[in-house]
Amino acid sequence: MKKLSKLFLAAILFLSAGGADVFGQSAALFDLFSYKGMDDFYNENPLSGANSFYSPILPGWYSDPSICTNGEGDYYLVTSTFTFFPGVPVFHSRDLVNWKQVGNVLERPSQLVNMIGQHVSGGIFAPAISYNPHNKTYYMITTNVGAGNFFVKTQDPAGDWSDPIRLPEVGGIDPSFFFDEDGKAYIVNNDEPDEKPEYSGHRAIRIQEFDVATDKTFGPRKVLVNKGVRPEEKPIWIEGPHMYKINGKYFLMSAEGGTGDWHSEVILRGDSPMGKFTPWEKNPILTQRSLKKDRPNPITCAGHADLVQTKEGEWWAVFLACRPIDNKFENLGRETFIIPVKWSEDGFPYMTQGDDLVPMILKREGVKREKTVTFGNFEVTDDFNAPTLGLEWMTLRTPGTDLYSLTDKKGFLSLKCAEVSSKERKTPAFIARRMQHHKFECSTRVSFAPADEKDAAGLLLFKDESHQYFLSLSKTGNQMFVSLQQFGRAADTELARKEIAGNPKAIDLKVISKGTSYDFYYAVKQGKWELLAKDIDAKYLSTATAGGFTGSVIGPYATRKSN
Repeated sequence: MKKLSKLFLAAILFLSAGGADVFGQSAALFDLFSYKGMDDFYNENPLSGANSFYSPILPGWYSDPSICTNGEGDYYLVTSTFTFFPGVPVFHSRDLVNWKQVGNVLERPSQLVNMIGQHVSGGIFAPAISYNPHNKTYYMITTNVGAGNFFVKTQDPAGDWSDPIRLPEVGGIDPSFFFDEDGKAYIVNNDEPDEKPEYSGHRAIRIQEFDVATDKTFGPRKVLVNKGVRPEEKPIWIEGPHMYKINGKYFLMSAEGGTGDWHSEVILRGDSPMGKFTPWEKNPILTQRSLKKDRPNPITCAGHADLVQTKEGEWWAVFLACRPIDNKFENLGRETFIIPVKWSEDGFPYMTQGDDLVPMILKREGVKREKTVTFGNFEVTDDFNAPTLGLEWMTLRTPGTDLYSLTDKKGFLSLKCAEVSSKERKTPAFIARRMQHHKFECSTRVSFAPADEKDAAGLLLFKDESHQYFLSLSKTGNQMFVSLQQFGRAADTELARKEIAGNPKAIDLKVISKGTSYDFYYAVKQGKWELLAKDIDAKYLSTATAGGFTGSVIGPYATRKSN
């Protein structure tokens, strides 16, 4: 009865207002958004025992993970968000298995500047979270491609973080803090070498001291690593550095090899934060690049790791990796995995060696898996009854609160048909969540009365500004249509189109992903699904086709601007 009354209310609102809302323009009302994962691996490999769990722990596009602990059993994890808003999700766990998003670090416009005009893969790169026990403060330091390096801080990671503190003297990307036992602090980051780069991808890792009292760096910016751990081989893109002090020794860990199949993690050791650092002879300490391409359930691109020690003394690593279909393509982006750390006889940490596979099923003794885990095949539903969006939802570049409302028509997400296209580097009326499975089902109910032929609303599948699918409702004359469009770099293509008889005020839309292709459906009567388009190429939304650093997202979209 609750849902029937909501639909009746929607119809009355649109009939009385002629499709206009409080924005003064046409708007679409979205309700009952659902997402259900259906991946084969999880169905075919059920977990056994309460202490077993799946990795990735954060499936879908959660790239560049960084982790820290306060030493009292709390673990916090952050990942990259590029040009999506809010920036840098914060996850909390007490056991490294059960995770919950508790907030976002960058949730105010003052913290995310110069995002308009940036490509979707610009913006926020590789956030690093650290805890300083000397002042009981958490720090998140990162790169905004459009504004340089900065950090924010807080004493409650689930609460508000400070406005950005700029670091114009720290160049390059991927900075991270290291807080030593003696109270001294340092920033390490990827940067240019002292000399002119010898080849594309020739980078260096630098370090500089940091004054916690004044929030400023001081002293020389010293190069710790030039090129990589085997400079004679001309390694590329050493980046994402982290420093640790373990058993009296300093370890410098970095990614190497770029973000593709050659990605890896390497380690060096020294007696002082300022060097000299000597690489381990068995580097890399994590990679999947030498494995057979035809292996089942391949995991690729493993690297960009961060280490954490548990309260019990164990060491674990979080890192990014991909799960391509048949080792060809994936739409999920770089995901957050976890793996236990091993130790060599000569005292170096490592995660894989030789033909070691990154595991997708792990166990942690003494830990019980909860029902609300972030991994495996799960189902989520949003009826938009809350006054604010859930933490999983994102917009592009800015909050977009002038484009949507959850309170003007209670129980619905109201999206303005904005004069902004999803192909522009602006903020469209698009509310997105990550695709987290190769195979999934996603649906929503839309109440929509277009004002004219320019208005369109529905579900948008978005990889970047030039790789999208739009399952939409619109009209020509007085006739409503449901259509599927493919948005591209140049001309857009209508792939399917059907008339909607009777101009109903509420229509259900559904996307079924089969991994390598999508099927698109609509229903005028609830539960009576009709096929609109079948076997639409999913590779179009993949990194293999589009490039970039993000995975694909899906969600409600409304516009009155032709792409």
